[in-house]
Amino acid sequence: MRVELSSKRLRSDFVKKIAELSGQNLYLCYQCGKCSAGCPMGFAMDILPNQIMRLVQLGLEEDIANSKTVWLCASCLTCTVRCPRGVDLSRVMEALRLLTLRKNKNYVEPSKMPPETVADLPQIALVSGFRKLTS
Repeated sequence: MRVELSSKRLRSDFVKKIAELSGQNLYLCYQCGKCSAGCPMGFAMDILPNQIMRLVQLGLEEDIANSKTVWLCASCLTCTVRCPRGVDLSRVMEALRLLTLRKNKNYVEPSKMPPETVADLPQIALVSGFRKLTS
């Protein structure tokens, strides 16, 4: 993958908004990979958590938007506990989800779920899923 970097991209509104929403210094991450190594959902992600951080640092919003990683994040805080720099990656993932939802992109359509699926799912799973995946 070829990426053209510019100061405009590195200082884009996207990077500033993620930093603002998450309250994190995005440039503290130096790609040690401890977040990805400890992530219980890492096996299912197409882009590992440390790679998401690098994409955020580089302002590559399109690459993040095309990934399912932010939606698979369990927000379990394992990454945060393991980070030697104190970056709360789960807050960054939440900020990424919020920006996506603000664009009115739904990843779950409740009305299209079969009634038997809805009946079998725990209510807490439905509520958290709808909060996380629908606008």
